[in-house]
Amino acid sequence: MAAVTKWRGFSLIRHQAWEDGASMILGVLVILSPWLSGAAADSTIVLITGVAGIIIIAMAGMELTSLGRWEEVIEFLCGAWLVASPFVFAYTGPLMAWHVALGALVALLAIFEFWQDWGRKLES
Repeated sequence: MAAVTKWRGFSLIRHQAWEDGASMILGVLVILSPWLSGAAADSTIVLITGVAGIIIIAMAGMELTSLGRWEEVIEFLCGAWLVASPFVFAYTGPLMAWHVALGALVALLAIFEFWQDWGRKLES
């Protein structure tokens, strides 16, 4: 059951496990995105995508065991990197769309989780 906090008349539900599960699913989709978009031939893109996806999955897993704010910051940075990577590495097409969409979702979810946890005493 979720902890609920009152803030200026609104009920805010604290950090939920589904959010970490969603982050893990997004991380898996990030890893698979070169194959899903047909761009798996470029080893550099596969490598940077794989590293970003593994980091996203690892941070979401860490949030399930010990809640901290730094995991969301790293997830946000991974999402921002995914949005920026098509412009840094100059690739277009379906993979660009995948990375911009997935990166935006990862970053937005990280911001949402960070906002939920703001002011909450977290484990060190």
